[in-house]
Amino acid sequence: MLCNVCGKNESTIHLTEIVNSQMVELHLCEACAQEKGSELKPQLSLNDLLSDISDVSGILGPQKKEVMECPSCHLTYEEFGKSGRLGCPNCYEAFIKPLYLLIKRIQKDTQHIGKRPAKAPKEPGPRVNMRDLRDRLRKSIQMEAFEEAAQLRDQITQLEKKMKKGGEGNV
Repeated sequence: MLCNVCGKNESTIHLTEIVNSQMVELHLCEACAQEKGSELKPQLSLNDLLSDISDVSGILGPQKKEVMECPSCHLTYEEFGKSGRLGCPNCYEAFIKPLYLLIKRIQKDTQHIGKRPAKAPKEPGPRVNMRDLRDRLRKSIQMEAFEEAAQLRDQITQLEKKMKKGGEGNV
C-alpha cells in the first residue's frame, strides 16, 4: 500500500482513529511519518494509562492523603504512577499493598501460572520425564540418599525400555 501523503513510497505505519463513530485510516511511509511526527502524537500514552490504572486512591478506597515513598530511592507512588517504572528493588516492598492490588486489577490473579499451547499434550512426554528423573537421581546421589537413587535408577531403566519399544529412539 502506498503512502497517503507522498503517494510514492510503501507505507510502513498504519494509524486508525475513530472520530464521531467513523473510522479514519492513515497509511504513511517512514519519511512522511517523521515529517508529521509532532502532529501524530498519540492521544493516550502508556504512562497515562498506567497512571490511571495505578491510582492509589481508586484501589485503596477513600483515605487521607498519605504520601507513599520508597525509603531507599525516595520515589513516591505518585511518581511511579506517572512514569510506570519503579526506582529500585526496594520499591516492591515499599509499595507492596498498592502494587499487589494493582497487579490483581490488571491481571486475573497475582500468581503467574503460565499458559500451554492448545495443541500441547496434557502430560509431559517421556523425554521430559527422563530429564526430571535424571536430575532427581543426580541430587539423590549428591545427598547420599542411595535407596532413593536406586529406585530412580530403576524407573529410568523402565522408561528407557518403554521409549525403545515405542520408537522414541535414544534419549
